[in-house]
Amino acid sequence: MTTWMRSGPFVEGEWVRLSDAKGRKHNIRLEAGREFSTKKGQLRHDDIIGEPEGIIVTSTLEGQYQVFRPLLSEYVVSMPRGAAIIYPKDAAHIVTMADIYPGARVVEAGAGSGSLTAYLLRAVGPDGHLGSYEIREEFAETARRNVEQLVGTDHPEWTLTVGDVREVMAEPEIDRLVLDMVDPWSCVPLAAERLVPGGIVCAYVATTTQLARFVETLRADGGFTEPHAWETMQRSWHLEGLAVRPDHKMVGHTAFLVTARRMAPGHPALEKTRRPAPGAYGPDYTGPRPAGTEL
Repeated sequence: MTTWMRSGPFVEGEWVRLSDAKGRKHNIRLEAGREFSTKKGQLRHDDIIGEPEGIIVTSTLEGQYQVFRPLLSEYVVSMPRGAAIIYPKDAAHIVTMADIYPGARVVEAGAGSGSLTAYLLRAVGPDGHLGSYEIREEFAETARRNVEQLVGTDHPEWTLTVGDVREVMAEPEIDRLVLDMVDPWSCVPLAAERLVPGGIVCAYVATTTQLARFVETLRADGGFTEPHAWETMQRSWHLEGLAVRPDHKMVGHTAFLVTARRMAPGHPALEKTRRPAPGAYGPDYTGPRPAGTEL
């Protein structure tokens, strides 16, 4: 059963999210006749099936729980993991800044645990297509299970391939390429070959050395616009009467994001008019060199 369904009474087979007054949360799949064990006794699934979202159910030991369908942002941070997930704050920026739109043809290299996959599938809609590539079979299997829990099996807009995207990519032409891998710079030739003019390549990288090498490889290629790089940090707030302050915990650095657009064939990107900082491409620099920075 797909959980893209967002309203109406709870039905057997779908997942729900229970939360108590202390903020403890549980995800359960509804099955008629089953019970869920908590520290405060048993909860009957039958007390939830057929009811609307936002109800409060009471366990056999008088524990109370709110019941809602899990938001996608709640599901991805609690689902089983093989690889580390892309957090909702970064997935939101990828969907927005890479301009993933309904009907887009998208390839992601590095399916991981399926977090970003779920967001991309929702964004491309029923008229788009997402091709996910994962080099490690055990990660691909985890991603498949997690995504199918959300959208069901045999999703017509999704293919998951175990293999190196640089060697087995089936899509001849795509609108967006999202790279979540250790060496995204190695996919720049693939991006140049398969992205349509105006298409976007987006990389998710954890370290500054990866960030720098990917950006400089794009510049050296000459077929992409000047890359744009950023990171996001998410901080919630404590709100009680006059006690209004930032929470002590936050979701800080997770990764850097980089985007660039594909130029039309025969139209090299405009060179930057601002000169690089002194020493930026000096004798100690050993990475890719954009045009005009030769020693």
